[in-house]
Amino acid sequence: MLEYILRRLLWTPILLALAAFFVFMMGTCAPGDPAELTLGQFATPDLVAKQRIRLGLDDPFPIRYIRYIGGVVKGDFGDSYHFTGKTVLEVIGPKLWVSVQLNIAALLVATIVGLPLGFYAAKRQGTATDPLIVIVMLILFAVPVFFTAPFLILFFAVKLHWVDAAGWNGFFSIQTILPAMTLGIPGAAIFVRHMRASTLEVIGQEYVRTAQAKGMPNMVVNYRHIARNALLPILTIMGFTIAGMFGGSLIIELIYGIPGAGRASLDAVFQRDFPILTALVLLSAVMLVLANLIIDIAYTIVDPRIKLR
Repeated sequence: MLEYILRRLLWTPILLALAAFFVFMMGTCAPGDPAELTLGQFATPDLVAKQRIRLGLDDPFPIRYIRYIGGVVKGDFGDSYHFTGKTVLEVIGPKLWVSVQLNIAALLVATIVGLPLGFYAAKRQGTATDPLIVIVMLILFAVPVFFTAPFLILFFAVKLHWVDAAGWNGFFSIQTILPAMTLGIPGAAIFVRHMRASTLEVIGQEYVRTAQAKGMPNMVVNYRHIARNALLPILTIMGFTIAGMFGGSLIIELIYGIPGAGRASLDAVFQRDFPILTALVLLSAVMLVLANLIIDIAYTIVDPRIKLR
């Protein structure tokens, strides 16, 4: 396993360098002069020329790219074009942490609701409970979030006055409940479908029938032989969910007034703050690569028969 992990880690810088190259190239080709954007209303031809020299914009593209990668390795994503005097990490750092907390809360909702329901639906195959669970979850998945969110706000915030309609006070605040439910319920529907299909496939295996024929308790058979093996395809979904944490959830953040990465990326588009957009894309690429590695390692933990090579 150690050799496999080291091999994957050696490929990681190459993949990230390629991702950074394309993202940096798109930022360079985007309309608008960064020198004029940083100067704003004070831009004059002389000041723009001096600003281009200060920012190194007149250097060849390879030199600018290498300089940018060198800064990224040190944790320096450059300065924001819009927020004068602030680095990119100073701007997006708190917003990224908010999005990570929101996505973790939504993932908890999705797994706590979706996995048990999917397992239960599979065990109840042939009864009315199975299609009822699947249909209800598919309906919840099909309902768009811009309908679900106002409904939850109207019911829980306006009618019952249990929570505030908008805002963010941290992961453990009561304000996390509504956005986590809005984002987590569609995810729970996905988990139900995949967990049910995976469980049904595992139930039909010979080792499950052998365990049942030996008279092993249902609890042991369900946990050790069915649930653990049924979770293998679910780990992939969880991994990509983790990879999307730094991307934020734009619609949810806008509706609930959450200052997360999704809203920051939208603001950066309108403000043409390309360093912020580049940093967000690179961090998302890092999370994607690491998530794939974590998934592969988690496979061996859930099912020791799998060997990493």
